[in-house]
Amino acid sequence: MTEVLWLTARLAGLTTLLLLALATPLSWWLARGRSAWRTPITALVALPIVLPPTVLGFYLLIALGPKSPLMALLQPFGIRTLAFTFEGLVIGSLIYSLPFAVQPLRNAFLSIGDEPLEAAATLGASPWARFWRVALPLALPGYVAAAILVFAHTVGEFGVVMMLGGAIPGETMVLSTEIYRLVESLEWGQAHRLSLMLLGFALVVLLTLLAIEARSKVLLRTREG
Repeated sequence: MTEVLWLTARLAGLTTLLLLALATPLSWWLARGRSAWRTPITALVALPIVLPPTVLGFYLLIALGPKSPLMALLQPFGIRTLAFTFEGLVIGSLIYSLPFAVQPLRNAFLSIGDEPLEAAATLGASPWARFWRVALPLALPGYVAAAILVFAHTVGEFGVVMMLGGAIPGETMVLSTEIYRLVESLEWGQAHRLSLMLLGFALVVLLTLLAIEARSKVLLRTREG
C-alpha cells in the first residue's frame, strides 16, 4: 500500500510541477493575446473535460504504443514504447489535466486587467519584467488553485490511467486502479478505507478552493477600492 501511495503522489506531484510551467505561457497567451486562434485553442485545451477518459486513454495508448509513428522516431534512442510505463502515465496526465491548469491561470491573468501592466510600462518596465514583477504576483491565487486542481484530478483519474498504464504493481498501480483491483478481488474493507481517504481528500480540496476564491474576491475589491 505504501508503494501505491508513493507512486500516486509522485505522479500527481510531477504532473503538477510540469503543468504549472507548461501552462503558464499558454494561459498568458489565451488571456492577453489577440489571435483569432484563441477560441479554437481554448476549446482544444478544454477537450479532456468533456471527452470520455476511456476515449482519450485509447488514443494515447495508440500514440505511445510500439507501432506509433511517434515511437518510431524514438526507437533509435532505445525507446520502443511508453505505454504501460510510468513515463507514459506522466504524459497522459499532462494532457488530461491540462485544462485544470490552464483555466485557473487564464482567469487569474484576465482578472489582473490592463491598468497594473500599463502602469509598469510607463515606469519603463520591459514586457518580461511586467510579467515577472506584476502579473505573476497578482496571479498567485490562480497558481495555487491550479496546483490543487491538477494534483487532485491526477490523483482521482481512473479511465486514462487504466487504459494507458494498466495496473502494474510498482510501475503504474496508483490509488484509483488499486481500488478497482480490490473491488475485483472482493476485498471490500480495504477498498472502503481507500475510497473514504479519497473522499476526505476531495472534500478538503473543495473547501480549500472555496477559501481561495473568497480571498481572491476580497483582494480584488481591495485593489479596486
